[in-house]
Amino acid sequence: MSGTPAILAKGIAKTYGTGDAAVQALRGVDLQASFGEMVALVGPSGCGKTTLISILAGLLSRDGGKLQLAGTDPDALGNEARTLWRRQHVGFIFQQFNLVPQISVLENVAIPLLLRGERRGESLDRAAQLLERVGLKGREGSAPGKLSGGQQQRVAIARSLVHGPSILVCDEPTSALDGATGQRVMELVREQGCRPDRLVVLVTHDERIFHFADRIVHMDDGRVTREVDAKAEVAALRAAQGMERSS
Repeated sequence: MSGTPAILAKGIAKTYGTGDAAVQALRGVDLQASFGEMVALVGPSGCGKTTLISILAGLLSRDGGKLQLAGTDPDALGNEARTLWRRQHVGFIFQQFNLVPQISVLENVAIPLLLRGERRGESLDRAAQLLERVGLKGREGSAPGKLSGGQQQRVAIARSLVHGPSILVCDEPTSALDGATGQRVMELVREQGCRPDRLVVLVTHDERIFHFADRIVHMDDGRVTREVDAKAEVAALRAAQGMERSS
């Protein structure tokens, strides 16, 4: 994948509904990202962030615009080929976890590997390693419903990373985590997701994790309004907080 942009999006549009009930979720979004990056999408609720990452993950088709994800347009693939492409290349951390309640935590994490036809024993071993990395060693046999919300979020994060996806898409990955756990989990996401052949795109309102990103992309009303270097954004936030404390 060397030299291939991870994301090349131009004029991405998406509308829900028709006629008077139509809602334009995306109004011509341009976005480019490279492997090795972490890009944070921020903006008010309802501005189109979740719709955009769903398109970038191949979960949702766009209505207009051009898109290349690691050199592939998922909308140009048939349903079966698109599903196979997504299993191979995409990891998604859902805000609502989307864990399977009937199977163990360990089996939930192993799902992406098992769907690719990898050996069960090796898949479970890899899943156990990731669970240990997110602080859940000893809970492998638990049912998801026996875990707290924060623990379930960590299971979801381990599941998204287990198959080494080219594109990792995260919807509020620290929303259910305390500050210390959120930092630890983001360190793992950064380590595993921002390699020369991988990219992380995350939606967040959590300013405490901005420093993990390389760029902050601001959205509003279905459009990208500005992009800033994450270090500059963090410095500006800290300066503003310092002024508030001194006033």
